[in-house]
Amino acid sequence: MKNLPAIDWKRVETLIDLALSEDLGDLGDTTTTACVPENARAQAILLCKEDEMVLAGIGVAEKVFKTIDPELEFTALKSDGDLCVRGEKLAVISGSARSILTGERTALNFIQRLCGVATMSRIYARELEGTSCIVLDTRKTTPGYRNLEKYAVAVGGAGNHRIGLYDRIMIKDNHRELAAIEGDGAITRAVDRARAAYPQLEIEVEADTLDEVAEAANCGVEHIMLDNMSNEEMKKAVAINAGRAKLEASGGITLKRLASIGQIGVDFVSSGALTHSVRSMDISLDIEVCR
Repeated sequence: MKNLPAIDWKRVETLIDLALSEDLGDLGDTTTTACVPENARAQAILLCKEDEMVLAGIGVAEKVFKTIDPELEFTALKSDGDLCVRGEKLAVISGSARSILTGERTALNFIQRLCGVATMSRIYARELEGTSCIVLDTRKTTPGYRNLEKYAVAVGGAGNHRIGLYDRIMIKDNHRELAAIEGDGAITRAVDRARAAYPQLEIEVEADTLDEVAEAANCGVEHIMLDNMSNEEMKKAVAINAGRAKLEASGGITLKRLASIGQIGVDFVSSGALTHSVRSMDISLDIEVCR
C-alpha cells in the first residue's frame, strides 16, 4: 500500500472521549451493569457482513476498547487496506464481558464509517485504473473527523487534496468575485497577493471558463481547478494550459464520467462523494465465548 497520511492519535483520543461521554452519560452502561455479572469473561469477534469491503480503522476500534478497559486483549486478524468479504473475521476481543459490551457501539460507529469511506474510494479509484489521473477527496468531511476520513480515502486507493484552509492557497469563485471589486484582472491580482503573503504555499485557482484557465496558467499557478466543465471544455483547457499547471476536474463528477475524464489529460478529479455520501459498512460484534 502507498504511503498513508499519519493518524493524529491525539485527535482520535479526543473524538473517542467525546463519543464515549455522549453514550455513557452520568450513569454509564446501565443495561450491562444490571444484567452482566461483574466477573464475566467473554470473547467477541468483529465480523464483516458486506459482500466486499475495504477495511479501514481497525486500530481506531482497538483504541476504543482499550480506552474503556486497558486490560482487554484486541487481536486484529485483518489490516487496513485489506479487501474483506462477508463472513470474514476482522478482529478478536477478549476480556471483561462488561467492557466489551460497553465499547461495542462506539467502536462499530468509528470503523463502519471509515470502512465506508475506504470502500467508496476504492470504487472511484478503480474507474481510473490504467490512466495517469488520480481521484482526490475534498474538505467535505465530517467535522472533527477529517484526519481519519482522509486516512480512509488513502487506504481505499484514492488521493488526498489539501487538508484544510492552511496548507494550500485555493482561489475559488467567491474569492475572485471579491477581488474583482477592484477591477479587471482579479485572478492575476489575487495570485500576486497570495504569492507575496504565503510564498511557501502552492496556489490553485478555480476556473469556470476557458478565459479564466488561460489567465491562471499565465500567472504560473501550480494547480487549476476546472469547475463544472464538460469533457469537451476540459479538452480545450488541457490545450490552453499546455502542461504548465496541474489540472483538476471538479463539479458534476459522477462515477459514470470518471473513465472518460481520465482519458482527457487532466491530472486529478476531485469528488466530495468519497466522504460526504458514503454508506457505513455493515460490521457486527458477536460474542463467541462466555464464561
